[in-house]
Amino acid sequence: MPKRTTPLTDTQIRSMKPDSKDIKLFDGGGLFLLVKPTGGKLWRFKYRFGGREKLLSLGAYPQISLSLARQRREEARTLIAKGIDPGAARKEQEAAILREQETFEVVAREWHNQFLPQWAPRTAEAILDMLSLDVFGEIGNQPIASINAPLLLNMLRRIEARGANYTAHRVRGLCSQIFRYGVATGRCERDPTADLKGALTPIKTTHRAATTDPKEVAPLLRMLDGYQGTLVVRCALRLLPLLFVRPGELRTMLWADVDLEKGEWSYMVNKTKTPHIVPLAKQAVAILREIHPLSGNDTYVFPSARTNTRPMSDMAMNAAMRRMGIDTKTEITGHGFRAVARTILDEVLGFRPDFIEHQLAHAVRDPLGRAYNRTAHLPERKKMMQAWADYLDGLKQGAEIIPLHMKAAGL
Repeated sequence: MPKRTTPLTDTQIRSMKPDSKDIKLFDGGGLFLLVKPTGGKLWRFKYRFGGREKLLSLGAYPQISLSLARQRREEARTLIAKGIDPGAARKEQEAAILREQETFEVVAREWHNQFLPQWAPRTAEAILDMLSLDVFGEIGNQPIASINAPLLLNMLRRIEARGANYTAHRVRGLCSQIFRYGVATGRCERDPTADLKGALTPIKTTHRAATTDPKEVAPLLRMLDGYQGTLVVRCALRLLPLLFVRPGELRTMLWADVDLEKGEWSYMVNKTKTPHIVPLAKQAVAILREIHPLSGNDTYVFPSARTNTRPMSDMAMNAAMRRMGIDTKTEITGHGFRAVARTILDEVLGFRPDFIEHQLAHAVRDPLGRAYNRTAHLPERKKMMQAWADYLDGLKQGAEIIPLHMKAAGL
C-alpha cells in the first residue's frame, strides 16, 4: 500500500529547524513546504499537466499560512480539472497586472526616447510638447491596453472644440505610432486609432503662398532688397530667393559649411538626413561676404539678435515680410520661394526637372532606382544657380526675360 502523508500542523511548521540541505514537508494533494538551509520556508505545489510534472510557487510561510496554502492548492487543482495549467494561468495573471502598470505616458515616453536620434531637435521637442499639452493630461495615466476608440475620440473632440482641427489629426497620428509601438513591445493588443477613421472633422488642405508670375515676383524681390531692418535679417531675406532652400536650413547655416572660394554651401538636410550641396552664385557669395565681418567669427551665419550662440528666430523672415506689407498668407512665405524657383526654372528658363528637384534636396533617383549623390550634376547645377541669380537680377531691374524654349523657336 502506498505510504500515507500526515497533514502538517502550524506547530510542526513553526518548530521545524533548517538543515544543511533542503527539507520537504508534505501536506498531501501535492502541497509541500520547502525548508531552505537559510531558514526560509516556501510553499510549493507539485502537479502533472499534459503528461509532465510541474511545480507552482504558492508563497512563503508565515506570510502565507497553512490554511491559505491549502486554499491555493485547491484553486490550482480546480483549474487542472478544467483543463487549465495553473502555472500558465499564473503567468497570464502576472502579465495582466504588469500591463495595468504600463500607462500610455510610460509607453509614449519610451517610444519618444527610442526614436529621438532620428528626429531633428526641434521636431523631437515639438512632438513631446504636443503630447504633454493634449494627450498626457487626458489619457496619460490610463493603462495603454485599456484605452479604446471612444476614449480617444473624446480627447480629440476637445482639441477640435478649440478650433485646432489640424492638431487633432496630428495627435491621432502620434497616438497611432505609440499604440503600434505598444503592440510590438507587448504592452497592448491593437491600435484603437484605426477605429477613428472618418470620425474627425476633415482639414482643408492649404498650400503655402507662392506666386509664380514673374511680373508679381519682381516687386517682391525689390521689397526684400529694400528692407531696412538688421543686417542679419536683410542678408537672409536677400539670400532666400537666390538659394530657395528651406527657411530653417538657411537660418541655421554654419560658417563651417560655407566655402566662399569654391562658391559652395554643404550641409546635412534635416528632413531627409542626406548631405546636400548648394552652389553659390556670385550674387550669393557677395551677400555672404557682406555679413562676414559681423558674424564670420561666430558659429552661425545668421545669429540670433539676443545671442550669437543660437541662430535667428524661425519667424524672423516671415515677420520681416509682414512688416514690409507682404501678405504671407496670399502672396509668398519664406518657404514659398521654393515653389517659385521650381516653376520658373522649368517653365521659363527651361532647366531639366531632375536638376531642379536635386537642387531642392528632394529624393531624386537614377533610372536604376538609386538615389543620386550630392555631387550629381554639380557643374550643371552651378550653371543653373548662376542663371537663376542673373534672372532674378533682371526681374528687379525690369528686364523682359524670354523663355529658352521661345528663343530656340526664334520667337
